[in-house]
Amino acid sequence: MKKLTEEFAIKQTRQDWPEDYAVFENKDILEKLRYQIIANLIEETSPERSIKKQINEHVKKAVDGYDLKSAEINYLYNLINNEVHGFGPITDLLKDPAVTEIMVNGIHDIYVEIDGQIFKDDSVSFINNNHIIRTIQRIIQPLGRTIDVSRPMVDARLPDGSRLNAIIPPLATKGPVLTIRKFKEEVVTIDDILRNGTVTPYMARFLNAAVLAKLNILVCGGTGSGKTTLLNILSSLIKKDERIVTIEDAAELKLKQEHVVSLETRNKNYEGQGEVKIRNLVINALRMRPDRIIVGEVRGAEAFDMLQAMNTGHDGGITTMHANSPCDALNRLETMVLMAGMEIPVKAVREYIVGALDLVVQVERLSDGHRKVVNISEVEALENETIILKPIFSFTQTGVTSKGDVMGEFVLHDYVPQVYEKIKNRTGENLDEMFGDKDAI
Repeated sequence: MKKLTEEFAIKQTRQDWPEDYAVFENKDILEKLRYQIIANLIEETSPERSIKKQINEHVKKAVDGYDLKSAEINYLYNLINNEVHGFGPITDLLKDPAVTEIMVNGIHDIYVEIDGQIFKDDSVSFINNNHIIRTIQRIIQPLGRTIDVSRPMVDARLPDGSRLNAIIPPLATKGPVLTIRKFKEEVVTIDDILRNGTVTPYMARFLNAAVLAKLNILVCGGTGSGKTTLLNILSSLIKKDERIVTIEDAAELKLKQEHVVSLETRNKNYEGQGEVKIRNLVINALRMRPDRIIVGEVRGAEAFDMLQAMNTGHDGGITTMHANSPCDALNRLETMVLMAGMEIPVKAVREYIVGALDLVVQVERLSDGHRKVVNISEVEALENETIILKPIFSFTQTGVTSKGDVMGEFVLHDYVPQVYEKIKNRTGENLDEMFGDKDAI
């Protein structure tokens, strides 16, 4: 058996461990010791001793008699230290800049997203369901939030901007579920998505011109498709001398302009009062002399107020919505307006949508994890009570390589959008070569 030093130093990070936990020879022993040490620490009744000494003593006592490798002991110490000072087993996942999303489906079912791909992380596990709930409570307690049987759901923004969602029994029938979408510190620009193939040069130029011309834009896509990232990029193109009011459930936009007012919704307090919804903030924003209103996501009655603003001189609005295509987005928007409780005929609602929106931009996360703007369409007109959408740009998938990479091509459609006149009149931008040469985009 290896001699143990007086104290175990945290010498290695999750990325630097010489051996992956999944292939440790004594994995079962480590799990057993981990549970034992955590249970003993909980029962510790010596507040006069430092936490560091307590951890070291409990670890030394627990490993005595086992022939463990130094890497395994270091790993065990890190786990226990994270339990006491951090956020349990997911502490290192939260610190890892490569991990963009953490999904805890069960005590041994933890998934992470890296570079758009989802992997199961066998190096991380919880002891039991109560362990998951304790970890959730430890994360949200400083935020003034709680989760228990009477409040089995919580949605919160962490201090670094990451978004947390948790749901526990009885609503989650198989055990607690925790999802954390991590906040990206670096700001993605339109040049970045141009380099990585999310858009083509023509698409980037068109979107830039559309924002400068104060066209009203709806960004749609599925969960994790990159809607907020694209919203952030488009918003960053707004001129610095404009007053921008942003409205979000969880503040994620990182605008560099100086004249920005950021508004965030508020949940009910313990007495069930004090809730402020997106709709309340949109109505209030109209009284703040905004040049632009940016709504992080519309998903309810606030859609009516957003459209009303766009129809009454507040041009240049940008927002996002969960939808799998531009057509689906407009159908959902119509439903949301009707949810507002206004007694408006469907035809009038569709006329409202056509009068307000100029463009629908769809972003999608492909099977290989890469994100692309797969459609930019113009909201052209209302014919026979049907909204006509005309695609300007689109991406067509043609296959998949042997390595799983998606193959496809961008298409610039043989169509001169009506909004081009707005672009020319408002910005002077000349895009004649774009709509005249359909071969190179």
